[in-house]
Amino acid sequence: MTPDRFFSLMLLLASRNAVTTQELASALGVSLRTITRDLNWLRDAGLPVTAQRGRLGGVTMLPGSGLDLTRLTPGERDHLSLTGLDEKQRAELNASVDSRRVLSKIAATQSVRARELLPLTDVVHVDSRPWLQADVPGTTPASLIGAVRRGRRLRIEYDSPRESCPRHLVVDPYGLFAKAGTWYLVADCARVPRMYRLERITTWKEVDQPRRIRENQTLATVAAALVDQWEHTHAIEVSATIDQTQIERAERIFGQRLVRDDRAESATGHKVTIRFLHLEDVRALLPFGSAITVHGPTEARAHLSDLATSLAHHYAPSPTS
Repeated sequence: MTPDRFFSLMLLLASRNAVTTQELASALGVSLRTITRDLNWLRDAGLPVTAQRGRLGGVTMLPGSGLDLTRLTPGERDHLSLTGLDEKQRAELNASVDSRRVLSKIAATQSVRARELLPLTDVVHVDSRPWLQADVPGTTPASLIGAVRRGRRLRIEYDSPRESCPRHLVVDPYGLFAKAGTWYLVADCARVPRMYRLERITTWKEVDQPRRIRENQTLATVAAALVDQWEHTHAIEVSATIDQTQIERAERIFGQRLVRDDRAESATGHKVTIRFLHLEDVRALLPFGSAITVHGPTEARAHLSDLATSLAHHYAPSPTS
């Protein structure tokens, strides 16, 4: 359990008389199995967490045994609710100092038994950034968070990789979203939800108008819908065989877009289906070289052949004069 999830879980238990495991899982964005494991961890740590079955049951914590939140200001409680951010991401939001102050206040109220345990922050370190990620230019979360919290419309210049020149857009922001080490601005553009990578927002300016977001929509609901759309919407399905030595690498890169066919596994390769949003996206298979064999569809094989030919031509030895 990460430190942030521990404190968020404790806050939920301290603020409600009884809460179901499903409600806890939804609030924290994790699975039921993870919540069950977290609750068992709390019991093993000596915290009196109880669970009662039935329509009126739920998970509870005995009065007086949870976190003492009386010493926290409303702003500090707000910082504590930033679930899942690592220290680097908190620094990017200029929230590190406030978060550390909150944790020190809570640590000062721990019971004698809790002090016998090493602090979670000493034994758990969270770094949600992808491997080998270099620092990139663009808008920073700290520079944009103030404008987003004021609830104003924004005029942004967005350098999309699919456009020949930056686009100028007026958007209605829901907020900032950190996913896999990358920050996004989640906003409606002409009433259509979008995610904009901060590193591609070259300039931005507040518009003297309040944001106009859709009714009954929040940052969490819109972000979840966009992630689900990205993971499951596709225009092309590629059937391929991946060498045994490269299957784990492929799963890390393509995530849920790669589906194994367990019935067609062999000692040398795995039969898979990989979903892509656009035909052009199959170029992501080129780094695998001959370790992946694409069986279909025909247009995917043809496009890979064209890309490989172009690459070979690019690196062909120059003719001697």
